[in-house]
Amino acid sequence: MLGRKLRLDGCTLTREAEMSARTRNWSIGMSLILLRHTRPEGADGICYGRSDLPLAEGFEAEVARLLAELPQVVRIVTSPLSRCRLLAEAIGARRNQRIESDPRLLEMDFGEWENRSWSDIPRAQIDAWMQDFDHAKPHGGESVFDLAQRTHAAFDALSGGAVPVLAVTHSGVIRSALAGLGDPQGWHVNTDFGNWRQVDWPARAV
Repeated sequence: MLGRKLRLDGCTLTREAEMSARTRNWSIGMSLILLRHTRPEGADGICYGRSDLPLAEGFEAEVARLLAELPQVVRIVTSPLSRCRLLAEAIGARRNQRIESDPRLLEMDFGEWENRSWSDIPRAQIDAWMQDFDHAKPHGGESVFDLAQRTHAAFDALSGGAVPVLAVTHSGVIRSALAGLGDPQGWHVNTDFGNWRQVDWPARAV
């Protein structure tokens, strides 16, 4: 029997068991704003994790809305993909802040599933993934465990404090952060295009 649905950028799938939260030792941390990129063009029904899709219409209006919504931040870091980078650059230009690019904030690498219609992916490959959700990678790309390890390392490396750090990134990265903070539903939380979540990301104890 198939379990709950999980969505990363461009892919909806199901799983039978939730990934357990990472065991961490915490000390004083930082405020972190996780901003998902705006809607890309041609994304409906397509698995596009690392694929660099162009932006859909309405980008400028979304930027204006976000500039009005977002609090002041001490740093802006972004995934290198253009759907994130262009948004980060637009915010940074208006706020006179430098942009830092970090490949650890990329969406999950779906290997040979990239740019394929979700309905065209062989069911046997999906089933193989579900049988070992955390570690399997039948697409030849990245596992969920790989995604969690690199994204958590990226957040651990940031410094902030009371003034937030802004990370412009992807759905899967945001889910990974929520799960890493111990939210049992973290891998199932949806963040719409152009929306954001603010969390407290503790630093790892030395």
